[in-house]
Amino acid sequence: MSKLGNLGARLHRGEISYDFVGKRKIWYGVSILITITAIVGLAVRGLNMGIEFKGGAVFTTPTSMSTSVAQAENYAKDASGHEAIVQKLGNGSLRIQIAGIDTGQSDKIKQELAKDLNLNPEKLAADLVGPSWGEQIANKAWQGLGIFMVLVVIYLAIAFEWRMAVAALVALIHDITITTGIYALVGFEVTPGTVIGLLTILGYSLYDTVVVFDSLKEQTKDITKQTRLTYSDIANQSINGTLVRSINTTVVALLPVAGLLFIGGGFLGAGTLNDISLSLFVGLAAGAYSSIFIATPLVADLKEQEPAMKALTKRVLAKRAQAAAEEDLAVDRAGAADDDPEDAAPAVVGPRNQPASRNRGRGRPSGKRR
Repeated sequence: MSKLGNLGARLHRGEISYDFVGKRKIWYGVSILITITAIVGLAVRGLNMGIEFKGGAVFTTPTSMSTSVAQAENYAKDASGHEAIVQKLGNGSLRIQIAGIDTGQSDKIKQELAKDLNLNPEKLAADLVGPSWGEQIANKAWQGLGIFMVLVVIYLAIAFEWRMAVAALVALIHDITITTGIYALVGFEVTPGTVIGLLTILGYSLYDTVVVFDSLKEQTKDITKQTRLTYSDIANQSINGTLVRSINTTVVALLPVAGLLFIGGGFLGAGTLNDISLSLFVGLAAGAYSSIFIATPLVADLKEQEPAMKALTKRVLAKRAQAAAEEDLAVDRAGAADDDPEDAAPAVVGPRNQPASRNRGRGRPSGKRR
């Protein structure tokens, strides 16, 4: 068995564990710090909305263009009077995006660009996106996200309980905030592909969370009938029992996404891959983090507020304190015996365990005549 597999087996059996729930205040602090950074990024820089949401025109040149990206940006800015986004695609063609222009401006800009790029205007492909269409896409995205959240809460409340539904919802909001904040800080465009990626990672994050919740639900049956473990202890066991599985699934999912992001988007210059791959990469990592460090510890916090769980915790802690006191007393007695052996056992003089017949009649006449 591999080292990772052996580690997973030992975690599952409870032979070793890490106290995730006990250190939950640290994870809460880290998450709050990351979330605040993401919110500041959104407030200061804002999202770089793609042309599909703002409206405008997209011009695509033929393959093997000798014009650089910087030159094309200057040409587009001079022709339109607006800032332009230029991407070099894998086949050598240029994708020029200019937001905030209408159909009449698009035709004029196309002629200017073709002239500057030494192209036949017919070979310069142009696609016009109206702002109303982008607004419809944005509204549909928000509606889909809202419906998804509502269905998640209802399902988890029915399948598990409302506390788990609340914890899962907090974890999902945590993932959305971090992912959108990274987009604002990095400056990548937000396109329909980004929305698709965002919804995908929410489903993945929910799956990882439900795996832990299912283990927790199974292990907490009849929890009040024992006095060995608290709810937090069992929650921590559930995390450790599924930890290696979560790591394996996350790494396996991140590897192809990293290929899309760093190879497809970085080396091949496929800009459309960046839209979906960044949201997937950041979201998958954030989802795995929130499932382990946020959702389950938050469930433990909520459950520990129940009167039955408070009483259980009190009994468990009292039993542990009694066991610790008995152990300390036994250690003190053993230490005292080592320091003063004479006090530990009375001294015995003379031979031990002599038969009674050898001492019988000693000290009185035997009754025989001389």
